[in-house]
Amino acid sequence: MSYRTILVNLNIDGPVAPLMDYAINLAARFNSHLIGFAAAVPSAPMAWPEGMMTDGEMAHEREEIELRIKNLRREFESHAGTNVSREWRDGVANPTRLIIEMSRVADLIVTGCEDDLTLGHPERFINLGNLVLQAGRPVLVAAKGAKRILTNTAVIAWKDTREARRAVVDALPLLCQASEVVVVTVDRGADMLTQESIDDVCAFLHRHGVTARSEIIKDRHESESLLRFARQMGAELVVSGAYGHSRVRELVFGGVTRSLLAEDSFSRFLSS
Repeated sequence: MSYRTILVNLNIDGPVAPLMDYAINLAARFNSHLIGFAAAVPSAPMAWPEGMMTDGEMAHEREEIELRIKNLRREFESHAGTNVSREWRDGVANPTRLIIEMSRVADLIVTGCEDDLTLGHPERFINLGNLVLQAGRPVLVAAKGAKRILTNTAVIAWKDTREARRAVVDALPLLCQASEVVVVTVDRGADMLTQESIDDVCAFLHRHGVTARSEIIKDRHESESLLRFARQMGAELVVSGAYGHSRVRELVFGGVTRSLLAEDSFSRFLSS
Protein backbone atom coordinates (compact mmCIF):
# COMPACT_ATOMS: atom_id res chain seq x y z
CA MET A 1 0.00 0.00 0.00
CA SER A 2 1.38 3.39 -0.96
CA TYR A 3 0.51 6.86 -2.18
CA ARG A 4 0.88 6.63 -5.94
CA THR A 5 -0.22 10.25 -6.53
CA ILE A 6 0.17 13.19 -4.15
CA LEU A 7 -1.51 16.55 -4.72
CA VAL A 8 0.11 19.52 -2.97
CA ASN A 9 -1.81 22.76 -2.49
CA LEU A 10 0.27 25.92 -2.80
CA ASN A 11 -1.36 29.16 -1.68
CA ILE A 12 -0.65 32.04 -4.02
CA ASP A 13 0.19 34.33 -1.08
CA GLY A 14 2.93 33.74 1.45
CA PRO A 15 6.05 31.52 1.41
CA VAL A 16 5.66 28.12 -0.23
CA ALA A 17 9.23 26.81 -0.55
CA PRO A 18 9.14 24.74 2.69
CA LEU A 19 5.86 23.08 1.68
CA MET A 20 7.26 22.33 -1.78
CA ASP A 21 10.28 20.65 -0.18
CA TYR A 22 7.98 18.76 2.20
CA ALA A 23 5.82 17.40 -0.63
CA ILE A 24 8.81 16.57 -2.83
CA ASN A 25 10.47 14.68 0.03
CA LEU A 26 7.25 12.75 0.62
CA ALA A 27 6.84 11.93 -3.09
CA ALA A 28 10.44 10.75 -3.34
CA ARG A 29 9.98 8.56 -0.26
CA PHE A 30 7.01 6.73 -1.79
CA ASN A 31 8.07 7.01 -5.45
CA SER A 32 4.86 8.96 -6.02
CA HIS A 33 3.71 11.15 -8.87
CA LEU A 34 3.50 14.70 -7.49
CA ILE A 35 0.97 17.26 -8.68
CA GLY A 36 1.52 20.90 -7.80
CA PHE A 37 -1.69 22.91 -7.49
CA ALA A 38 -2.51 26.60 -7.16
CA ALA A 39 -5.70 28.56 -7.70
CA ALA A 40 -7.33 31.87 -6.85
CA VAL A 41 -10.08 34.04 -8.23
CA PRO A 42 -10.54 37.82 -8.31
CA SER A 43 -12.60 39.29 -5.51
CA ALA A 44 -16.31 39.52 -6.24
CA PRO A 45 -17.59 43.03 -7.04
CA MET A 46 -18.26 44.73 -3.74
CA ALA A 47 -19.10 48.10 -2.35
CA TRP A 48 -16.09 50.09 -1.20
CA PRO A 49 -16.28 53.43 0.61
CA GLU A 50 -15.30 55.03 -2.69
CA GLY A 51 -17.87 53.06 -4.67
CA MET A 52 -18.05 49.78 -6.60
CA MET A 53 -14.95 47.81 -7.56
CA THR A 54 -14.40 48.59 -11.23
CA ASP A 55 -13.98 46.17 -14.13
CA GLY A 56 -10.47 47.52 -14.59
CA GLU A 57 -9.57 46.71 -10.99
CA MET A 58 -10.92 43.19 -11.38
CA ALA A 59 -8.98 42.70 -14.61
CA HIS A 60 -5.81 43.91 -12.88
CA GLU A 61 -6.37 41.45 -10.01
CA ARG A 62 -6.87 38.61 -12.48
CA GLU A 63 -3.58 39.48 -14.21
CA GLU A 64 -1.85 39.52 -10.84
CA ILE A 65 -3.24 36.07 -10.03
CA GLU A 66 -2.20 34.64 -13.39
CA LEU A 67 1.33 36.02 -12.97
CA ARG A 68 1.63 34.65 -9.45
CA ILE A 69 0.45 31.21 -10.55
CA LYS A 70 2.94 31.26 -13.42
CA ASN A 71 5.76 32.10 -11.02
CA LEU A 72 4.62 29.40 -8.58
CA ARG A 73 4.72 26.82 -11.34
CA ARG A 74 8.24 27.87 -12.27
CA GLU A 75 9.31 27.65 -8.61
CA PHE A 76 7.67 24.25 -8.17
CA GLU A 77 9.30 22.79 -11.26
CA SER A 78 12.68 24.19 -10.21
CA HIS A 79 12.36 22.68 -6.73
CA ALA A 80 11.24 19.29 -8.01
CA GLY A 81 13.82 19.08 -10.79
CA THR A 82 14.18 15.50 -11.89
CA ASN A 83 13.84 14.07 -8.38
CA VAL A 84 10.21 13.04 -8.78
CA SER A 85 7.61 12.47 -11.46
CA ARG A 86 5.57 15.68 -11.49
CA GLU A 87 2.95 17.78 -13.19
CA TRP A 88 1.19 21.09 -12.58
CA ARG A 89 -2.48 22.05 -12.35
CA ASP A 90 -3.96 25.48 -11.71
CA GLY A 91 -6.92 27.70 -12.40
CA VAL A 92 -8.35 31.15 -11.98
CA ALA A 93 -11.18 29.74 -9.90
CA ASN A 94 -12.32 29.29 -6.33
CA PRO A 95 -9.38 27.35 -4.83
CA THR A 96 -11.47 25.20 -2.46
CA ARG A 97 -13.95 24.06 -5.10
CA LEU A 98 -11.21 23.39 -7.64
CA ILE A 99 -8.95 21.36 -5.33
CA ILE A 100 -11.92 19.27 -4.18
CA GLU A 101 -12.62 18.55 -7.84
CA MET A 102 -8.93 17.75 -8.49
CA SER A 103 -8.77 15.40 -5.50
CA ARG A 104 -10.21 12.64 -7.69
CA VAL A 105 -6.74 12.13 -9.17
CA ALA A 106 -4.86 11.82 -5.87
CA ASP A 107 -4.29 9.29 -3.11
CA LEU A 108 -3.25 12.01 -0.68
CA ILE A 109 -3.59 15.80 -0.45
CA VAL A 110 -0.84 17.82 1.22
CA THR A 111 -1.33 21.39 2.39
CA GLY A 112 0.07 23.91 4.83
CA CYS A 113 -1.33 25.29 8.05
CA GLU A 114 -4.12 27.80 8.23
CA ASP A 115 -3.19 31.11 9.81
CA ASP A 116 -4.69 34.56 10.22
CA LEU A 117 -3.75 35.41 6.63
CA THR A 118 -5.96 32.67 5.19
CA LEU A 119 -9.10 33.41 7.16
CA GLY A 120 -11.88 35.32 5.44
CA HIS A 121 -10.28 35.16 1.97
CA PRO A 122 -12.05 32.26 0.18
CA GLU A 123 -11.03 33.67 -3.19
CA ARG A 124 -7.30 33.22 -2.46
CA PHE A 125 -7.03 30.43 0.13
CA ILE A 126 -8.62 27.02 0.54
CA ASN A 127 -11.17 26.41 3.27
CA LEU A 128 -9.51 23.56 5.13
CA GLY A 129 -12.77 22.42 6.71
CA ASN A 130 -14.49 22.03 3.36
CA LEU A 131 -11.44 20.33 1.84
CA VAL A 132 -11.01 17.70 4.55
CA LEU A 133 -14.71 16.98 4.92
CA GLN A 134 -15.63 16.96 1.22
CA ALA A 135 -12.62 15.80 -0.80
CA GLY A 136 -13.03 12.10 -0.08
CA ARG A 137 -9.25 11.83 0.27
CA PRO A 138 -6.94 11.99 3.31
CA VAL A 139 -5.32 15.35 3.95
CA LEU A 140 -1.84 15.75 5.42
CA VAL A 141 -1.33 19.17 7.01
CA ALA A 142 2.38 19.91 7.28
CA ALA A 143 3.91 21.20 10.49
CA LYS A 144 4.64 24.91 10.26
CA GLY A 145 7.81 25.56 8.30
CA ALA A 146 8.60 21.84 7.93
CA LYS A 147 10.69 20.88 4.89
CA ARG A 148 10.26 17.15 5.32
CA ILE A 149 7.96 14.81 7.17
CA LEU A 150 9.37 13.00 10.17
CA THR A 151 7.55 9.92 11.44
CA ASN A 152 9.83 8.59 14.18
CA THR A 153 6.94 8.93 16.63
CA ALA A 154 3.33 8.84 15.50
CA VAL A 155 0.21 9.14 17.63
CA ILE A 156 -3.19 7.85 16.54
CA ALA A 157 -6.08 9.71 18.16
CA TRP A 158 -8.51 6.83 18.40
CA LYS A 159 -12.30 6.82 18.65
CA ASP A 160 -14.31 3.83 17.52
CA THR A 161 -15.87 5.75 14.63
CA ARG A 162 -15.95 5.46 10.87
CA GLU A 163 -13.68 8.50 10.49
CA ALA A 164 -11.00 7.13 12.83
CA ARG A 165 -11.07 3.70 11.18
CA ARG A 166 -10.67 5.36 7.78
CA ALA A 167 -7.75 7.47 9.05
CA VAL A 168 -5.83 4.45 10.35
CA VAL A 169 -6.08 2.66 7.01
CA ASP A 170 -5.28 5.79 4.98
CA ALA A 171 -2.19 6.52 7.11
CA LEU A 172 -0.74 2.98 6.93
CA PRO A 173 2.10 3.85 4.51
CA LEU A 174 3.36 6.51 6.92
CA LEU A 175 2.72 4.43 10.03
CA CYS A 176 4.73 1.56 8.55
CA GLN A 177 7.75 3.89 8.51
CA ALA A 178 7.38 5.08 12.09
CA SER A 179 9.71 3.85 14.81
CA GLU A 180 7.04 4.22 17.48
CA VAL A 181 3.25 4.30 17.15
CA VAL A 182 0.92 4.94 20.07
CA VAL A 183 -2.83 4.48 19.77
CA VAL A 184 -4.39 6.77 22.37
CA THR A 185 -7.99 7.15 23.51
CA VAL A 186 -9.15 9.95 25.80
CA ASP A 187 -12.27 8.76 27.57
CA ARG A 188 -13.23 9.52 31.16
CA GLY A 189 -15.67 6.60 31.13
CA ALA A 190 -13.31 4.07 29.51
CA ASP A 191 -14.26 0.45 30.21
CA MET A 192 -13.53 -3.06 29.00
CA LEU A 193 -15.12 -2.34 25.61
CA THR A 194 -12.82 0.67 25.21
CA GLN A 195 -9.80 -1.54 25.89
CA GLU A 196 -11.02 -4.16 23.41
CA SER A 197 -11.46 -1.48 20.76
CA ILE A 198 -7.98 -0.08 21.13
CA ASP A 199 -6.42 -3.56 21.37
CA ASP A 200 -8.09 -4.47 18.06
CA VAL A 201 -6.52 -1.43 16.42
CA CYS A 202 -3.06 -2.41 17.68
CA ALA A 203 -3.59 -5.98 16.43
CA PHE A 204 -4.66 -4.65 13.02
CA LEU A 205 -1.52 -2.52 12.84
CA HIS A 206 0.73 -5.39 13.92
CA ARG A 207 -0.57 -7.50 11.03
CA HIS A 208 0.53 -4.70 8.71
CA GLY A 209 4.02 -4.66 10.20
CA VAL A 210 3.45 -1.66 12.48
CA THR A 211 4.67 -1.95 16.05
CA ALA A 212 2.08 -0.15 18.14
CA ARG A 213 1.12 0.17 21.77
CA SER A 214 -2.02 1.57 23.39
CA GLU A 215 -2.74 4.25 25.94
CA ILE A 216 -6.03 5.16 27.61
CA ILE A 217 -6.33 8.57 29.25
CA LYS A 218 -9.28 8.89 31.60
CA ASP A 219 -10.05 12.57 31.36
CA ARG A 220 -13.04 14.60 30.29
CA HIS A 221 -10.93 17.28 28.59
CA GLU A 222 -10.37 15.42 25.35
CA SER A 223 -8.64 18.10 23.27
CA GLU A 224 -6.29 19.30 26.00
CA SER A 225 -5.36 15.77 27.10
CA LEU A 226 -4.69 14.62 23.56
CA LEU A 227 -2.46 17.58 22.76
CA ARG A 228 -0.60 17.26 26.06
CA PHE A 229 0.04 13.58 25.39
CA ALA A 230 1.27 14.25 21.83
CA ARG A 231 3.68 16.90 23.10
CA GLN A 232 4.98 14.63 25.86
CA MET A 233 5.58 11.89 23.30
CA GLY A 234 7.42 14.30 21.02
CA ALA A 235 5.01 13.26 18.27
CA GLU A 236 5.97 14.25 14.74
CA LEU A 237 2.70 13.00 13.24
CA VAL A 238 -0.81 12.77 14.67
CA VAL A 239 -3.38 10.68 12.81
CA SER A 240 -7.04 11.42 13.44
CA GLY A 241 -10.49 11.14 12.01
CA ALA A 242 -11.84 14.54 11.02
CA TYR A 243 -15.15 15.58 12.52
CA GLY A 244 -17.23 18.57 11.53
CA HIS A 245 -20.66 20.06 11.05
CA SER A 246 -22.38 22.44 8.70
CA ARG A 247 -22.52 26.16 9.40
CA VAL A 248 -24.76 27.80 6.81
CA ARG A 249 -22.49 27.80 3.71
CA GLU A 250 -19.37 26.01 4.94
CA LEU A 251 -18.24 22.98 6.89
CA VAL A 252 -16.45 23.65 10.15
CA PHE A 253 -14.42 21.35 12.37
CA GLY A 254 -15.46 19.92 15.70
CA GLY A 255 -13.52 20.82 18.83
CA VAL A 256 -10.83 18.11 18.83
CA THR A 257 -10.06 18.45 15.13
CA ARG A 258 -9.91 22.23 15.43
CA SER A 259 -7.54 21.99 18.42
CA LEU A 260 -5.27 19.56 16.56
CA LEU A 261 -4.97 21.91 13.61
CA ALA A 262 -4.13 24.83 15.89
CA GLU A 263 -1.12 22.89 17.19
CA ASP A 264 1.20 23.30 14.22
CA SER A 265 4.40 21.91 15.76
CA PHE A 266 3.67 18.47 14.28
CA SER A 267 2.10 17.22 11.06
CA ARG A 268 -1.54 16.14 11.15
CA PHE A 269 -3.10 13.41 9.02
CA LEU A 270 -6.88 13.69 8.71
CA SER A 271 -9.52 11.50 7.09
CA SER A 272 -13.28 11.84 7.14
